Amino acid sequence: MATTEASKAWDATTWEGRDTILRVVKEQAEGFFALAEVPENWESPTASGHWQVRDIVGHLVDTTEGYLERFETTRAGGTAEGIAGLDQMSMKADERSSVHRDLPREELLARLHTAYDRAMKMFETLTEDEWGNLIIMHAYMGPVPAWFYPVGQLMDYGVHSWDVREGLGMEHFLSADVADLLVPFMFVVWQATCDPSRRGDGDLNIGIKVSGRNGGTFRFSCTDEGLAYEPGDVDDLPTVLEFDPASLVLTAFGRVHAGTAYGDVELARRFGGLFFRI
Repeated sequence: MATTEASKAWDATTWEGRDTILRVVKEQAEGFFALAEVPENWESPTASGHWQVRDIVGHLVDTTEGYLERFETTRAGGTAEGIAGLDQMSMKADERSSVHRDLPREELLARLHTAYDRAMKMFETLTEDEWGNLIIMHAYMGPVPAWFYPVGQLMDYGVHSWDVREGLGMEHFLSADVADLLVPFMFVVWQATCDPSRRGDGDLNIGIKVSGRNGGTFRFSCTDEGLAYEPGDVDDLPTVLEFDPASLVLTAFGRVHAGTAYGDVELARRFGGLFFRI
């Protein structure tokens, strides 16, 4: 994980990482809009389940307008309400996206442009104190700091742009900047989407190695209490999974089954089966 002064620019939880993540969100959003605004792409399939491009646009409208409302409610002294737990996020997101499915393309894209522009202005005007200490109720993850919302936009525009390109059959890759910034949050995604009842008998202990600017070596343990992890040596563990940043991100989001398994492959399979998709 990013710890040195030089690497703080790649840690979105810090004020020093603010400019980096906002820059990468902008780059990914520009790429997404360039694809979504092609009329022939509107009803094309994507790698995001059964969603077409228009459904992802509808999802981003719902998500981004929700961010704006949650910030406004909190700053007015209120408390935004959650929508559901993470185990229901996929279903709820689909329901809320489908509301927009038959809206005219130009209307829905205009709404997304407006919401995106407002959200980016809001993020850019956050103070250093607000970046880490303004707590906003997330629709599915409970109370989180303000910095989590630009991270959410990076997940949306970074991963869903990959979904669109994949669905269109393009030759493409996940940006290194996107993947490196998201690596630390993939472990949180795993924790939040882990179902310990799937692990079988006994505790499950494996090592994870990740390359890149936010990489490292980590010890993971799944018990009745859930999934826990910490940095550390993994040479004594029966299984080690090794990822590059993009492989980790796409695996954590259920897009691919990637990574290299060393040691007990069956244990690696059990680990991979712990998680539900969001």
